[in-house]
Amino acid sequence: MNDRIRHLLVQLEDTEKELEKALQEHKVHLNFSVKGKRIEFEHSVKAAHKQVKIGLVKWLGNRPINLLTAPIIYGMVFPMLLLDVCICFYQAICFPIYKIPKVKRDNYIIFDRHHLSYLNIVEKSHCVYCTYGNGLLAYATEIIARTEQYFCPIKHARKMMGRHARYANFVEYGDAEDYQTKLEKFRTGLATELKTKDKEVCDDRG
Repeated sequence: MNDRIRHLLVQLEDTEKELEKALQEHKVHLNFSVKGKRIEFEHSVKAAHKQVKIGLVKWLGNRPINLLTAPIIYGMVFPMLLLDVCICFYQAICFPIYKIPKVKRDNYIIFDRHHLSYLNIVEKSHCVYCTYGNGLLAYATEIIARTEQYFCPIKHARKMMGRHARYANFVEYGDAEDYQTKLEKFRTGLATELKTKDKEVCDDRG
């Protein structure tokens, strides 16, 4: 990796940290606080949320198409659950063998939208579904990304959409010089890097 790319990656990481800090500061202006797994709004804000809540009957009346597609959408829960079981089993068995730090599930699947008083019960169930689905895929992606970093941290020759965060630091396609040495560095650096990041996440949650 040349110096320019390395410099840009550092800039990108700094920008992401700055964005996260700005988002945290923005939460203060929305008058809510995070206490463990609990989200607490100021009383006046919570009351205002309830005022804009759409009743269940009115909501369903405005969106009859939801009733038709609901069985298809929620039917996807079953393959999601199967993926969940399989990916958890894979990580539990294989990661300790290769000394790869396990991915913390609760860093990716976060249920907190049910605290929002302006959502009715159906909207909250939609939020649970989307939280689980997207969180599960992000969780699974990180597990496979750590696997790829350990076994085959090489970029593809062609541009690839949907690249995980680790991909940018991988070895360039066709760069065979000292590959085995570089591979070992990826493996030994994995544990240290992840322990630091997991600690940062825990610190952010208080």
